[in-house]
Amino acid sequence: MRIGLDVMGGDFAPESTVLGALEAIKELPDDIKLVIIGNRERILPILDRENATHNQFEIVNAAEIIEMGDHPAKSFAQKPNSSIAIGFNLLRNGEINGFASAGNTGAMLIGVHYTIRSIPGVIRPAITSPIPTVDGKPTILLDVGVNPDCRPDVLYQYGILGSYYAKYVWNIKNPRVGLLNIGSEETKGNLVVRSTYELMKDTNDFNFIGNIEGNDFFRSDKADVIVCDGFVGNVVLKEAEAFYSMIIKRGIKDKFFEKFNFVNYGGTPILGINADVIIGHGISNSVAIKNMILHTKGVIEAKLTKKFKKVFK
Repeated sequence: MRIGLDVMGGDFAPESTVLGALEAIKELPDDIKLVIIGNRERILPILDRENATHNQFEIVNAAEIIEMGDHPAKSFAQKPNSSIAIGFNLLRNGEINGFASAGNTGAMLIGVHYTIRSIPGVIRPAITSPIPTVDGKPTILLDVGVNPDCRPDVLYQYGILGSYYAKYVWNIKNPRVGLLNIGSEETKGNLVVRSTYELMKDTNDFNFIGNIEGNDFFRSDKADVIVCDGFVGNVVLKEAEAFYSMIIKRGIKDKFFEKFNFVNYGGTPILGINADVIIGHGISNSVAIKNMILHTKGVIEAKLTKKFKKVFK
């Protein structure tokens, strides 16, 4: 297995990304090669300072950087030698099995569109976020930002994407899929959600358990996957991040609240595309980068893309 890492992506790159790669190497099997993509002149001094041998990695030099504030489409087209563009080319050519980056999210999505594209049959890819529960594995929320406006058939496909991700990566047997709504009754919600419910209620494609309300979050006895459009999902995600920040500022220490720290999860895959791509948070530290790399390994091992291609064929 060969995992590609954009070491120039993120607010603290390449320091945090290279250090995260070094931490990940300690936990990766010997048969996994980490391909780090970035400015060699900035990478090597960090490796030397940490007394790391250069043969622990394969370094692919990238002379350009897509900055966090760059225009996604323009920068991807105008910077072909950037770490993100090179990473996607390696992925498209089969030289790496997965590609992870905490860099410009828009540029990553543009890279998907220009190179590996969506799986035939998938209307819109999605990204997820794990939502902690009090006494179990996290609930998978999708979409959380790629598609702010979704048709019912797109939301239906999110049920499939989220269910497979929960089952094969998070090892949740027969994941329960809920539809985020303002009430549990079938007749509640706006036109899109009510129409989506009609599509989902008799499905055999996933284990649909009905509507889920906002006060059902953080409970493990309700749903394993929660489906919503990217507008609502992103609001929920940002509120959870704000909630965690408030807890930290107030000096409250609790094992459950610590589950809201994004560094525990590292990154999330883009579901429904032709290769494994993981997106991390722009403010990722070395621990988050390490966990992003390890999660990339898990997604590749689950052969999620192959399973999606089969179900959407």
